[in-house]
Amino acid sequence: MHNFTDPLGLYRGRFAPSPSGPLHFGSLVTAVGSFLEAKSRCGEWLVRIEDLDTPRVVAGAADEILRTLEVFGLHWDGAVVYQSQCHDAYRDALERLQRAGWLYPCVCSRKQIALSALTGCDGPVYAGACRQRRLAMAGPHASLRVRTPDRIVEYGDRVQGPVRLNLEREIGDFVLRRADGIYAYQLAVVVDDAWQGVTHVVRGADLLYSTARQIYLQQLLGYDTPDYLHLPLVLDAQGKKLSKQTRAEPVVLDNPLPSLVAALRFLGQDVPESLLQADVEVFWQWALANWNPDRIPEAGHAGARDPDEESMLRSLIQDN
Repeated sequence: MHNFTDPLGLYRGRFAPSPSGPLHFGSLVTAVGSFLEAKSRCGEWLVRIEDLDTPRVVAGAADEILRTLEVFGLHWDGAVVYQSQCHDAYRDALERLQRAGWLYPCVCSRKQIALSALTGCDGPVYAGACRQRRLAMAGPHASLRVRTPDRIVEYGDRVQGPVRLNLEREIGDFVLRRADGIYAYQLAVVVDDAWQGVTHVVRGADLLYSTARQIYLQQLLGYDTPDYLHLPLVLDAQGKKLSKQTRAEPVVLDNPLPSLVAALRFLGQDVPESLLQADVEVFWQWALANWNPDRIPEAGHAGARDPDEESMLRSLIQDN
């Protein structure tokens, strides 16, 4: 594994929301953490809209997310990239993997996979029922999977620590193009990060084990591997990840400071009460001057650090 080295030594990070709804507190935490990591190191912070999964895209959500970022003082560098406009790049990468013999068609139904799948590091591991099928046997309703070898992938995470996974046993052959023709997230994000020259990825800990898949694809495609930092997840009252699928409430646009302060405290930063009475510009001046990534808690220990903060965070999530 090797890291991307920009000839100018530039840090280039990104925030990549999916437009399946408005920005909620969990996404705000990721945006704040990735923004501060980039800007505190005099780097660039890019925004990419991950709108490949068209059945989940909500009309107008992308524009609403961008407007929210602007209101919250999260100003990005360069043009916004939309995955829906990058199909040619994904197709080219897929064809390279096809020519190298890494792909095969899979016609297994979800039910078949669920009945035969093994359990890996973050869910089912495909048992390989279609592994001997040739690409010529793909047909119109087949997905394309990439073969994974019996090999260890190791990587370090600045918050979660070292990770060591066996690709074949704990990850398994994974889908790069779905049966409906949509390119999978794992392929798209690898191509996007390489094309945009992303040097550092800051995102939620729910993607910690997806990093092994992405490093594997980076190796197959000859791409460089960014540094990774996975932030703790914001959980709801039932202990589930706060997300649009769990009907997380959007952040409030007419008063950004309480949400910004709560996000920074969630990331382990010691934020003074006086910032709640400041304006957004003053908030970011303080946040950039005092950002300390060593204080970020690990996943699983991500709750607010005292009862008052926990109450504040709960009210922001439930009452906004």
